[in-house]
Amino acid sequence: MTDGAAQKAADEQTTGERRTRTRVARSILDHGPSTTADLADRLGLTQAAVRRHLDALVAENVVEPREQRVYGSRGRGRPAKVFSLTDCGRDAFDQGYDQLAADALRWISEAAGGGEDGQAAVFAFARARVAAQAERYRPAVEAAAPEDRAAALAQALSADGYAATARSASPGSGAGTPPGPAGEQLCQHHCPVAHTAEQFPQLCEAEAEVFSDLLGTHVQRLATIAHGDGVCTTFIPQAHQPPAQAGPARPDPPDPAVPARSPADRHPARRTDRPADRHPTDPAHASAGTSGRNPA
Repeated sequence: MTDGAAQKAADEQTTGERRTRTRVARSILDHGPSTTADLADRLGLTQAAVRRHLDALVAENVVEPREQRVYGSRGRGRPAKVFSLTDCGRDAFDQGYDQLAADALRWISEAAGGGEDGQAAVFAFARARVAAQAERYRPAVEAAAPEDRAAALAQALSADGYAATARSASPGSGAGTPPGPAGEQLCQHHCPVAHTAEQFPQLCEAEAEVFSDLLGTHVQRLATIAHGDGVCTTFIPQAHQPPAQAGPARPDPPDPAVPARSPADRHPARRTDRPADRHPTDPAHASAGTSGRNPA
């Protein structure tokens, strides 16, 4: 759409329509790709009204339609169409807030003296911010069974607009999946602070640290939207391993059919009738050790 056409379309819309369309786009930003029914339910609108606003947003290149992915068996009929934000639509939301956040973090860094001290101050802020956010997630995560905690965390993140999912990951099953024990991948399909995190990676580092604390296991960040990847992906190794054997292994009981051997038989090198076991000061031993050469 040209600038003139976009301006004309904007002039023809009432303030109320523009506000509603912003709400539609914001709901997609917060909850990820959504169907018309999803949006109508969240916003308290009719599906017909939502479709009308979506058509306008598609024309403005703010959202784009695509076929919904269906996992497992699919029922009859065509899958529902979902709408997601375009890069242009995402930038319209993120630009102002990201600039304010980046300016604030830069001020924190400079106020702490810059350099390593400044980076540490930014990390302390990032950790405090994400820790406060995580405390809202903790009850749901800790109430879930250990094998369901990644899914519980994904659901809590989605409620905050991260459009997160959790799926099992076998060794080498996906791009970047490390070799080793199986686990899960926590995927965040949207990051509200992605543009700020490009300049301040401490935001991503603090988030991974808090994930580890919530899940009670070490996690590994494989990809981030801030670094140009399509999805923020965190690998969570499988926490349930067979319990280790307590204490040292006990030796097998002796076989009664095998006669017991004396210590000298079990360790022939330690028998006292061998020249090699004589005291090093024994002249015979010293002579053998020098192979007949003159020590001078």
